[in-house]
Amino acid sequence: MLFISGQIPTHPDTGEVVPGGIVDQTLQVLRNIELVLSAAGYRKKDVVKSTVMLDDINDFEAMNEVYAKFYEEDPPARSAFEVSKLPKGVKIEIETIAVKS
Repeated sequence: MLFISGQIPTHPDTGEVVPGGIVDQTLQVLRNIELVLSAAGYRKKDVVKSTVMLDDINDFEAMNEVYAKFYEEDPPARSAFEVSKLPKGVKIEIETIAVKS
């Protein structure tokens, strides 16, 4: 099993938060998760659960569109919550659990 701690939308080379709104930030978080999965010898299809934290639950639909495109086949179970604050003032954080099949 692989437990990926909460990923925020920072660029892996610079550590800087990517500019843009929830769509751009969600995409960067998912890319970061994919990098961690790959480094540990896992694939997207191994993800079984994600927890999404949003600074504004009204961003859920836009986040969900990006999420659905990322996990095209058999998307993992997911829960989403609005939280009052996230690190570095970002809009989204996602933690992930993967299991090799």
